[in-house]
Amino acid sequence: MKISNSIEKARLAQGYSQDHVARLIGVSRPSYNNIENGTKELTISQAKTLASVLGISIDDILGMADGLPVFTDMIASTDKYKQMILNCICFGSSSDGKITKTKLAKLVYLADFIWYYLNFSPMSGKVYRKLPQGPVADVFFRALDEMEEDGAVIRETKGNAFMYSMVEGVAPVSMLSSDEISLIKKISEAWQKKSTEDIVKFTHEQLPWQICREGEVIPYGLITQEEPERVYGTIQL
Repeated sequence: MKISNSIEKARLAQGYSQDHVARLIGVSRPSYNNIENGTKELTISQAKTLASVLGISIDDILGMADGLPVFTDMIASTDKYKQMILNCICFGSSSDGKITKTKLAKLVYLADFIWYYLNFSPMSGKVYRKLPQGPVADVFFRALDEMEEDGAVIRETKGNAFMYSMVEGVAPVSMLSSDEISLIKKISEAWQKKSTEDIVKFTHEQLPWQICREGEVIPYGLITQEEPERVYGTIQL
């Protein structure tokens, strides 16, 4: 199976070495290098595994009929990611409109990985890593700082926790589809009255956090190996 030249860009966006991806799809590093440079073909099974590892679709791997790659930007728009954050605050904050930074990070993670579980494509495409409090996107902290600077969110300190709320008059507008917003709403409302510790424990029990090493990039595809109840929890889809 011939592939488009987009997989190298996808691999680099995830922060993976050729050796790492080669081990995950069950080939040698030289063989994987040949796959990327187009001198070795993939089997259907290998293509499906590679798509899962890189968090992209089979179409991204194959490219369009005219030979141009479908894949254009593995790390999706940061503006869209910020809209995910705002929607999580909107639907997941407590009655005072505030939410802890850690809980917010977990809601955004769940939105991305549950969307992948359902659609075999991430909602944001952002790179997530295993951190002590659970999976967190590399861009999460910078995005929050920029949103605070832009006057979209307010940060406050409560004890040892940072709390975030939306600035009055700011609304989470729409770079997200209605289906994406609906999923974020269901996830956020399911966790709204539960503690930060509860959601951290839930994500710690999931396979993506369990099998990755500290600081390692978490492949989206790992979530597809979980049983539904370990993905959704009490969320009613």
